[in-house]
Amino acid sequence: MLSAGINRISFLGDYVPRQCGIATFTADLLESIAAEFPETRCFAVPVNDRAEGYSYSERVRFEIAEREIDSYRRAADFLNINNVEIVSVQHEFGIYGGASGSHLLALLRELNMPIVTTLHTVLKKPDDTQRKVMDQLAQISDRLVVMSKKGVGFLREIYNVPAEKIDLIPHGIPDIPFVDPHFYKDQFGVEGKTVLLTFGLLAPNKGIERVIEALPTILQKFPNVVYIVLGATHPNLRKHQGESYRLSLERLAEAHGVKKHVIFYNRFVTIEELKEFIGATDLYLTPYLNEAQITSGTLAYAFGAGKAVISTPYWHAQELLADGRGVLVPFGDSKAIASAVTEVLSDENRRHAMRKNAYMMGRDMVWPVVARRYMESFEKARAGRRLTPRKAFARQTLENRPYQLPPLKLDHLFKFSDSTGILQHATFNVPNCHDGYCTDDTARAFILTVLLDELGETPQPQLDPLATRYLAFLNYAFSPEKKRFRNFMSYDRRWLEDEGSEDSHGRALWALGTALGRSQNPGFCGVCGTLFEKALPAVIDFTSPRAWAFALIAIHEYLRRFSGDRAVNNARETLTAKLVALFEKNNAPDWNWFEHIATYDNGKLSHALILSGYWTSQSDVLEIGLKTLRWLCKVQTSDSGVFSPIGSNGFYVKGGERARFDQQPIEAHSMVSACLEAHRATGDAVWLSEARRAFEWFLGRNDLGLPLYDSVTGGCRDALHPDRVNQNEGAESTLAFYLSHAEMQLAQSVLDPAAKSVA
Repeated sequence: MLSAGINRISFLGDYVPRQCGIATFTADLLESIAAEFPETRCFAVPVNDRAEGYSYSERVRFEIAEREIDSYRRAADFLNINNVEIVSVQHEFGIYGGASGSHLLALLRELNMPIVTTLHTVLKKPDDTQRKVMDQLAQISDRLVVMSKKGVGFLREIYNVPAEKIDLIPHGIPDIPFVDPHFYKDQFGVEGKTVLLTFGLLAPNKGIERVIEALPTILQKFPNVVYIVLGATHPNLRKHQGESYRLSLERLAEAHGVKKHVIFYNRFVTIEELKEFIGATDLYLTPYLNEAQITSGTLAYAFGAGKAVISTPYWHAQELLADGRGVLVPFGDSKAIASAVTEVLSDENRRHAMRKNAYMMGRDMVWPVVARRYMESFEKARAGRRLTPRKAFARQTLENRPYQLPPLKLDHLFKFSDSTGILQHATFNVPNCHDGYCTDDTARAFILTVLLDELGETPQPQLDPLATRYLAFLNYAFSPEKKRFRNFMSYDRRWLEDEGSEDSHGRALWALGTALGRSQNPGFCGVCGTLFEKALPAVIDFTSPRAWAFALIAIHEYLRRFSGDRAVNNARETLTAKLVALFEKNNAPDWNWFEHIATYDNGKLSHALILSGYWTSQSDVLEIGLKTLRWLCKVQTSDSGVFSPIGSNGFYVKGGERARFDQQPIEAHSMVSACLEAHRATGDAVWLSEARRAFEWFLGRNDLGLPLYDSVTGGCRDALHPDRVNQNEGAESTLAFYLSHAEMQLAQSVLDPAAKSVA
């Protein structure tokens, strides 16, 4: 037995009895290391996806609330004061809170001990946020563990991780004897049957339909075949759809006349039960529909037990089943599945050779062997930390700790929202029903719900009803005849115009694009996709530069998910050219702006060109965006150094005096957004400082030293006048603060804390 000399290890991730593969893996890894190294104390720090948590064993010492970032920081403090020597992290984007699981970074940045992170997913094409999270995770972790050669290649080629920092350790498996399947079959009432098995949490991406469709052909030659589908419906799927997916599979089996040959075991089985199911299996199938799966625990279990395997060629299967250790069939091809199954069942010698090859390779995958490999990785991490130790307490200073945002209190949003949408105006902090609703504010509110959902801190039962109402309003606001959005609606739900302003149309597009680029709700995306397609063409003929800018931001969000859409790319090119031409017409040595007057929501114009220039690799367009934003920052900074937006009481005419008041919250929000985008595009910390300066305008860092954000109600006051704050807390102002807060939080969740403010 190896002697590790490591006394205390914490395992961070999901944990049993939570029903998911990561929970099972974390528990198996912990128990295997505890068994191999009894002198080492092992405990778990699980992440809870529900308020009541789970009935954990004594192995669990501390629990993290998935959506609460402060819970992650408290966990870091707990691990630091308990003298943990190694933290073993199980990483999957979907199990941690924040954008792309970024809350995890807040924990890891605070830890004093070495961190070894096991990557259960390595994306070939991450989106912008996923890439930043991965880059930070790779930088913070002392070592990264992947379970396949493909994972090693991705880390080196895509994420530029040094080879010496990566450990290749296979997915651990239980040590199952190499036995005749008939030994177990009577336990499940399938004696005399040829058993096909698929197991794991049930979801549409598993491709089980294709096997059911293949069964009639298989049964023609092997009438005693029975197909066992083992596993509970995935909790996330069950939460939204109940058991409708499983029922659809049952109906499919009935439609194909194979109902007597399909058995569903609708439960999450223990490891001992799983061993028996695998033992009774003649042929294991993983008919998954997506190539992009770097690791499959279910495949590893069946393969290591010496089962003949037929699989679609997702990445892990390609690697594990190479050289005659299994059979690969094309994705979504039931005929190929039927052909492969009948061929393998017809050739006993081939099937036995596949089993033997798999079982022999599987000896290096059993948990005791994997546990020793992990301990070697832990030792490497500790040895590397001795060579390059972290500076104690350095991260605790104000300069290095994450920027502290005030708590987000959504009471005002709920107060202003009703069954129609969101009321636009207020008298003090009371909704003013007389002025009704508008598309402008409803679009902003819908964007907010999408961003909050991405942040993952607001419970879905609170967000979904609001988001649904807001989107329903936008859907109703669109006039199919005019291909335009109406804007103003009375309190009794009468439209007050046939078509709204160009700016309101652009803001509605911005909301639709944001949902299409970020929302995981398929119903929302379906509605937004239809509206977006119908509403975008009208913008090409608009004359409002701000409407162009809103549309460009909408297009960017849309292209995050649908980058190949030529029509939308062409629209971006056209609108970008319009803004550039406007700038070139009005630009002067002392006036770096798009028009002869700077009016409202100014930052959005710069924001749009920064996005378009950066993402289309047009450095001249990017520079116009940055140049105009630098000019805005200069003219909107007071002599005392605070953010002082151009006032709406006269605006700023070229050659004239800039209006200092009335300062509007949307100006602060547009500057927060634009400066954060400039920071993402350039990496220059000055832009982060400018974003914070604009955000702090809400909190009292302004010309009067008075806060506009009302921490009691959660609302935001409407304006800063020369002598006072406007006490009304309308929807536009409140949403400007909420959106600024959400965008700051999204940016902060993936920022390197070494990016220092120069404010």
